[in-house]
Amino acid sequence: MSSLWTPGGEHNVPRDPEPAVGAPTGLEPEMEDAIAASLPDGITLDDLSPEQLAQAEEAIREMAAVREQVLSAPAGDVIANHAMGLFELGALHLSQQTPNFAEAGLAIDAMAALVDGLGDRLGEAVPTLQEGLQQLRMTFVQLKQQADTEA
Repeated sequence: MSSLWTPGGEHNVPRDPEPAVGAPTGLEPEMEDAIAASLPDGITLDDLSPEQLAQAEEAIREMAAVREQVLSAPAGDVIANHAMGLFELGALHLSQQTPNFAEAGLAIDAMAALVDGLGDRLGEAVPTLQEGLQQLRMTFVQLKQQADTEA
């Protein structure tokens, strides 16, 4: 029993007993294993509060749902999406007040490796990706020539 002082006086407050080491968490064994595997070294399930366990369980369930979504999508669609991310990365570097040609060039080369290297395996996205890659390359050349002229 602990006590708590308040302006109205001291009050006895019962303490929750400390959970026993290895006490059941109420989680499915697979979930316990997944949470335990995700914890940093030196931290065990017994170190987590019920709220932390619930948060960890929710995070693992969300990761599993995302994993299922990715697995349900055709790989070509996922890769095409990444190629568009590289397009956006290159465009961002080129759109700066002073374009970063080295970073933009790397993004363009990475996009080209995917688009040119995989070709028709990327499915319906190929024409859009090829057009985007061509636009990015032309923009790079135009901006580089302009920068060289100004220098």
